[in-house]
Amino acid sequence: MEENLDKNTEVNKEISDKTTKSNSEEIKGPKSEKVINMNNGDSATKVVIKNEINTPEKPITKPKKELPVEKKPFLEFINIHLIPSLTEEITQRGLEINNINLTNTNRPIAGDKCWVINCEIKDTCNFWLSFEKDDISSLKSISLSKPNQKPSIIESFLIDEKRITLNLIISRVLQRLNGQKLIGIN
Repeated sequence: MEENLDKNTEVNKEISDKTTKSNSEEIKGPKSEKVINMNNGDSATKVVIKNEINTPEKPITKPKKELPVEKKPFLEFINIHLIPSLTEEITQRGLEINNINLTNTNRPIAGDKCWVINCEIKDTCNFWLSFEKDDISSLKSISLSKPNQKPSIIESFLIDEKRITLNLIISRVLQRLNGQKLIGIN
């Protein structure tokens, strides 16, 4: 009987030594299982957690960042982002747009072929925003006129800007219209 007590004492001492280091300490067994010794007050418990078949972990792939709208193809940028945003900004100022469209046509005054956004604001003005190529960073110009008149001046547009953004184009169009006292109070 003393032999059994001695063996139990040794086992308890071994378990006690392993669990007194910390309340729960992880001991790694073979790759397919984890052995955790836990000390709950007076008693020590051994828990075996078996893993599923050793399968390699799948690498976590980061979701692709969506391209900024300015990097999208020209026609998509103009038709899906610029024209609707410009329309919204103008209508928020209490003005009504009769017509706004993008065409590959002759630039007002100069007559060279390019991409032109023509916008007619009811009882206020017309403007033509021209892009030399199907690229928002290409050379741009703007022309303005009062309703039912032809434009008489063509001006360069955003020539010093290194980075052309949707918000920049919109703000500068509105700034140009406001500068001519066509929208709002100057």
